[in-house]
Amino acid sequence: MQSRRYGPDVLAAGKPRRRELPRIAAERGLVVEDAAGQFCGAVVGCEKDAVILEDRHGRRRVFPLSPAAFLLEGEAVMLVRPAGPEAAGVGQARTASGSIAAPPSRAKVARESRIYVEGRHDAELVEKIWGDDLRDVGVVVEYLGGIDDLPAIVAGFCPGPGRRLGVLVDHLVAGSKESRIAASVQSPDVLVAGHPYVDVWAAVKPAVLGIGAWPQIPPGTLWKEGVLRALGWPPDTAAAWRRVLRSVTSFADLEPAFLGRVEELIDFVAAPGSR
Repeated sequence: MQSRRYGPDVLAAGKPRRRELPRIAAERGLVVEDAAGQFCGAVVGCEKDAVILEDRHGRRRVFPLSPAAFLLEGEAVMLVRPAGPEAAGVGQARTASGSIAAPPSRAKVARESRIYVEGRHDAELVEKIWGDDLRDVGVVVEYLGGIDDLPAIVAGFCPGPGRRLGVLVDHLVAGSKESRIAASVQSPDVLVAGHPYVDVWAAVKPAVLGIGAWPQIPPGTLWKEGVLRALGWPPDTAAAWRRVLRSVTSFADLEPAFLGRVEELIDFVAAPGSR
């Protein structure tokens, strides 16, 4: 730390300096790899605090623009929003998920493959952000009455080669009831993907709603009701959900842990060879 009045900080002498990462503009076509080495693709879009990558198979993933999140030619870098028209994606209409909007076309026949989500609120949020993309690939989203119904739904669906089932589960963490049920139905034709949030409301970034964080609700308390009390909102969960959903306008308003799971499921059920 340097002060023009007091001079250099003598206590800082000898301390190792943190290496500053190169800041690279996330310009369309730039090929990078995520820091975990699990996805490599070209930049196809950049909005607010997230970037969209597309791999050579046409699969897309959304990643946050955070420090050291990417590798460029093997070196850690920090991607930043490009300046000028490139930042806004001028000339290309985009869906709420950040995908390039497909040109208008006749309605597609729905695939046999399906995505199930755990609850009506999950289904409404997925429809708001990925509805255009799902209609473009002909994938229908339905919702479970509860995770306990999953084994019966999978058995009744009769998944098989080309007839795939994707399932989005709330609060899928190791050792939970949800994880045990998910493991019991997984197969090459069934993908169960889960996010870590107790409820899909928490997949919405708190700042979008003007709050600092989602409240921590003690075990044994109904989560939604506890949240409403902690935030001082009226005790009307239906009205509160409308408020939450209304605040979401694009993928950038959702947590990456939720975004990635939904896009993984869409890729799975819409993969070449599925029907």
